[in-house]
Amino acid sequence: MSEANSAATLTGRFYDLHEHDHPEGGSTMLGFWIYLMSDCLIFAMLFAAFGVLGGNLAAGPGPKDLFDLPLVALNTSMLLFSSITYGFAMLAMQRGAKAQVQGWLLVTALFGAAFLSIELYEFAHMIHEGATPQRSAFLSAFFTLVGTHGLHVTFGLVWLFVLVVQVGQRGLIPANRRRLMCLSLFWHFLDVVWIGVFTFVYLMGMLR
Repeated sequence: MSEANSAATLTGRFYDLHEHDHPEGGSTMLGFWIYLMSDCLIFAMLFAAFGVLGGNLAAGPGPKDLFDLPLVALNTSMLLFSSITYGFAMLAMQRGAKAQVQGWLLVTALFGAAFLSIELYEFAHMIHEGATPQRSAFLSAFFTLVGTHGLHVTFGLVWLFVLVVQVGQRGLIPANRRRLMCLSLFWHFLDVVWIGVFTFVYLMGMLR
């Protein structure tokens, strides 16, 4: 055997030993995890800004004057229920039950829409009372943090409806399963962020 053939054989064996399978869609999940990490940084900065500015009321209304804890608790329950129903959608996906996946996604969307409706009502009530973002640093930080979370929920709702249509048209193909998994990560991430908002902004705000 020539030296060239021997080298080629050894090289082939080397690549056989070190070759790894790359599952289809792996890059999609990796990219989505990177996106979630960037979102974590955004919310971390917003929480930090609120922590610094939350006590600067500029002689204006504070948390005890503005927050309605029972209403916020109801709003929180809407988002928590939506995470539970999305979990049911994922279980239905594992069973291959296309119609059930669509049904649970729509129920999740209803809870998400209820959450947004209550949040918009809260914003409208605060602005009607003169508590606008320009009133104080506390209100600027509050509207920025809570509003950014609300925008994420709005995006998630649009994504939910798009997936309902895609699942209806193409079924539970691997691509749709990956999309459902990505949205599941995103939706539960928003749930965790909101628990932080509820604790850090509302509950601790009422204790100041």
